[in-house]
Amino acid sequence: MPTIDCDPSEARTRLADAGVEIEPGNTPHERWRAERDGAVAVAYDDKVVVQGASTTPLTALLRDTGQRAHVYFDGASRGNPGPAAVGWCLVTSDGIVAEGGDRIGRATNNQAEYEALVAALEAATEFEFDAIDVRGDSELIVKQVRGEWNTNDPTLREHRVDVRELLEEFDRWSIAHVPRSVNERADTLANEALDA
Repeated sequence: MPTIDCDPSEARTRLADAGVEIEPGNTPHERWRAERDGAVAVAYDDKVVVQGASTTPLTALLRDTGQRAHVYFDGASRGNPGPAAVGWCLVTSDGIVAEGGDRIGRATNNQAEYEALVAALEAATEFEFDAIDVRGDSELIVKQVRGEWNTNDPTLREHRVDVRELLEEFDRWSIAHVPRSVNERADTLANEALDA
């Protein structure tokens, strides 16, 4: 059960900015309560206590900025182009902070990979991480984002611009190619979304 020493007013604002609903406390000692993904944050005079099955997403929102995260992304397309989906996962030393998988319509595999990266970076921005280490199993996307390979396709070029703009939101970032086995969770989320 994480306990975060903080100003409850600032913590409340941070949660509200992230779209978390705030309710009054249940006792005279509780200043407010907030719930997300099966976890509950309870504010007292100088701290917030988070309890429940999955405390990491709320804890990540409540911690002071400056935290670092690993960002995993993967896209899937059946037909290339064909039905496509994205998967992504944010991980800190506390565990999985957030993850997602969605169908995106018809796309090539490379377009799906870029869209997965955009979705992951948007989520990392929402959690206000200062530093991120991005990992994906698409060598093409990684090398294009780093500027090592050209981006000739106009759609991919547009996606690369979006990714570079999102990366500028962070004080420090890196991006690296990893084997599919390291990127397994993002891959699973993309394929589950595609199969749904």
